[in-house]
Amino acid sequence: MRSLAFLAVMVLTACGSGVTADKPVTYAANAVSVLENPDHGPQLCAAMAESLPPQCGGPDIVGWDWSKVQHESVEGTKWGHYRVVGTWDGSRLTLTESPGAVQGTPKERRFDSPCPVPEGGWRPVDPAKTTQEALEATQRRLENEAAVGGVWLDQSYLDSIPGYDGSKPEWAEKYANDPAKLVLNVKFTGDMTGREAWIRESWGGALCVSRAQRSQEALRQIQESIGDDLSQPFTSTSVDIMKEQVVAGVWVADEELQQRLEDKYGEGVVLLQAALKPVQ
Repeated sequence: MRSLAFLAVMVLTACGSGVTADKPVTYAANAVSVLENPDHGPQLCAAMAESLPPQCGGPDIVGWDWSKVQHESVEGTKWGHYRVVGTWDGSRLTLTESPGAVQGTPKERRFDSPCPVPEGGWRPVDPAKTTQEALEATQRRLENEAAVGGVWLDQSYLDSIPGYDGSKPEWAEKYANDPAKLVLNVKFTGDMTGREAWIRESWGGALCVSRAQRSQEALRQIQESIGDDLSQPFTSTSVDIMKEQVVAGVWVADEELQQRLEDKYGEGVVLLQAALKPVQ
């Protein structure tokens, strides 16, 4: 599906913090990739390059035994997806339990509209401007507008199609991205006067215009500079326009670092998303 919901920059690195002065802390990760190739031993990966064999790198794992886990293997590269538990010394994970299968699957993120559903439901107001061409032209206009806080498509109408789950390409081609049924969502900062009328110059389909506290450009700038504030390598960064946050993926997060980010950018502007969570 076409969506402007996220801007993501994946950076595959290693290390982090999370070791006390007395002893390493035990952490768990429910769904991480582990990969070994001729260049390095078993390592944790936040994301893998889509090649065959795949490529990635991250912190070393001590105590890993491929003979005890199911895995893929191509040209000397071994990999798989697991739940892991171990102690973290600031740069590597030492297993304290045998790796297990990933528990559960993450729920798909929804991009619903924040506006109330109009009486009679969402529908076009000008069918002549409710086309794929009109939608793309409107999106291009919005890309050059500094006050835009986010643009996304609400396609919740797909929920009403019996049997549709988005997993089959032929279904997506047939039902998704229907200009007459989707809702174009746009958030703006500052004065909202005339915003909807301006969009209506090019778009006649369903439309939800709402207020943003931070522009998408401001969030992008934080995303580009966040590495200087983390004091540790990070695994990924992305902009969540729904929550108006910059999400920074790290191996281990701590309250002190999160507080420093809040002091600089404001409460809730930067969210640390740790792959390894402390075991309670």
